[in-house]
Amino acid sequence: MNNGIMINVEKLNKTFGDLHVLKDIDMTVKQSEVVCLIGASGSGKSTLLRCINFLELKDSGLVMIGGEKIEKETHDLNEVRAKVGMVFQHFNLFPHKTVLENVMEAPIYVKKCPKEEAKMEARALLKKVGLSDKEDVYPSKLSGGQKQRVAIARALAMKPEIMLFDEPTSALDPELVGEVLATMKELAEEGMTMVVVTHEMGFAREVADWAVYMHEGRIVEVGHPEQLFSNPKEERTKNFLDSVL
Repeated sequence: MNNGIMINVEKLNKTFGDLHVLKDIDMTVKQSEVVCLIGASGSGKSTLLRCINFLELKDSGLVMIGGEKIEKETHDLNEVRAKVGMVFQHFNLFPHKTVLENVMEAPIYVKKCPKEEAKMEARALLKKVGLSDKEDVYPSKLSGGQKQRVAIARALAMKPEIMLFDEPTSALDPELVGEVLATMKELAEEGMTMVVVTHEMGFAREVADWAVYMHEGRIVEVGHPEQLFSNPKEERTKNFLDSVL
């Protein structure tokens, strides 16, 4: 590990056609830090996460994971992704597999983990996210909050060093948001390095070590949540927070 630095992004740029989505992004995340990315839709937050996980490939700049410079020419990106877990807005569970099978799938097929070991670890993870009683259930029988907690367990099954969350509660009914945030809080308390794109300002305030406000593909302001939310330095940040708080 490079001085405990887990993610280092320098001068990252990404375009889609004529759209310049990320503009010279610099960001460093240390081990066990929880960083929340906030900003209006279309500000580049999700694209930044996808570049850190290599689901999108940068146009220019540098992405380092655990002190190692990652390039598609030199690295197996699937191996890198095994270290960087990602939880999406939509749960992407396999509908034809039970909850337990969903969590076991990747360790067995990607990590070649023996089936019994994968099953034992999957059960432990389902217990951790409070879904032990659902292991034989199919996703169609679960609430949105339960599906998202299975998706978190599934990402954790790969034993990632970093977890990325892309608006993990935005597709949920309001009364189900709390159970997912509680699971994420627990992960933060256990020291998981996390980068979270979120509209849940209360969560950002309570759990984040620092928050990043993005606007039109740039980082406008970075600060401790208390400072950023109560006393933003930039007018743009203040206007955004006035509209959401």
